[in-house]
Amino acid sequence: MSTLNLVLAMAGQGSAGGGGPQLIIMLGIIVVFYFFMIRPQAKKAKEQKGFIANLQKGDKIVTIAGIHGTINKINEDGTTIMVETNPGIYLKMEKSSISLEWTKALHKANGETK
Repeated sequence: MSTLNLVLAMAGQGSAGGGGPQLIIMLGIIVVFYFFMIRPQAKKAKEQKGFIANLQKGDKIVTIAGIHGTINKINEDGTTIMVETNPGIYLKMEKSSISLEWTKALHKANGETK
């Protein structure tokens, strides 16, 4: 028997039947990552997108920077809004800068239903 045949025979014996449990563990890890990390983030992103799409004039909001205000105008470009922070003081902001979580907390603290 030549050396090449001996090496090939040993390589074939060493790898037989060793991959099944490792494959099952890897699939289990992927499933756990999906249900505990990827799926909740996708759900949260979808909820944030719906919240941004449903903003209207007069809504009280909180930005991700912590600025509280009331929407005075939704600009024509569709991505920016004018927020009144104090009477007569307006800020132009991106819609994406509005925090869903903080706005919900504001409404909950004030006893509002929105």
